[in-house]
Amino acid sequence: MRLAVITDELGQDPETVFPTIRQLGFTGVEIRSFQDTPPHKLTDTQCTKLRSLAARYELSVAGFCPPVFKCPALTDDADLEAARTVFKDSLKVAAALGAPHMRIFTFYRAGEPAPKIAAARVAQLLSGIDTAGVDLLVETGTRTNTPTVAHTLQFLEALGDPRVGILWDPGNGVFSGWETSPFPREYEAGRGLIRHIHVKDPRGQDEYVRLGDGDVPWTRILGRLREDGYDGWLSLETHWRIGRVLPPEQRDVPWGRDFSADGFEASVECMQRLRGMVRT
Repeated sequence: MRLAVITDELGQDPETVFPTIRQLGFTGVEIRSFQDTPPHKLTDTQCTKLRSLAARYELSVAGFCPPVFKCPALTDDADLEAARTVFKDSLKVAAALGAPHMRIFTFYRAGEPAPKIAAARVAQLLSGIDTAGVDLLVETGTRTNTPTVAHTLQFLEALGDPRVGILWDPGNGVFSGWETSPFPREYEAGRGLIRHIHVKDPRGQDEYVRLGDGDVPWTRILGRLREDGYDGWLSLETHWRIGRVLPPEQRDVPWGRDFSADGFEASVECMQRLRGMVRT
């Protein structure tokens, strides 16, 4: 298992964040926002700087986290074109960063999850687009049509695209209310398609807390990953802040200085905890 962290959970300045990540024994950075720039709007100059800093501190780019298809279900041609533009722009950024994969979502649900309907829309958007070697990973998203691995498997079966795998975020499943016990059931169901894992810890549907203090049995999950020889990334997505709780709008649009505020010390503490869990 390799350890990474989504960098804007610590801050918006990689000159401060990257050396801290390396000092804590992590070897990967997952890129979202940078200098108050949303992920899908990062420029070539910004991507070059991020890659250069990663190389300086011997950090791999572990993934890229844009808001692709993190929007309401598409209702007209204008919505379709806007979603396609975010997707294509994000692919360019992922390539510029040298990211091995890019996460995507399955649209916000309006009521019950509808993964097969979402798959039909995503298939329409993927049609004819060359992903240029960047894998696409569907995140199990709190408010999307795939809050659990079971929903995600339905989505993937309907989509039928071998370029697409699973980004498992068991914390999102718990926080969504659709999966109160993500292990071992979720892991067993999706293990053959899980290519990347986001690490955070919710307390029910109320808030995210310090890693290890919430409802996700991370120690058990990590033990099983170790047994199975998982060699992918475990990427911390803290979402816990000391002294405040992230409001819904910052969870939905997790970038920029307001989102990163108060995240440095909280993320450092969670990184230390995750490193200890992995070594146990």
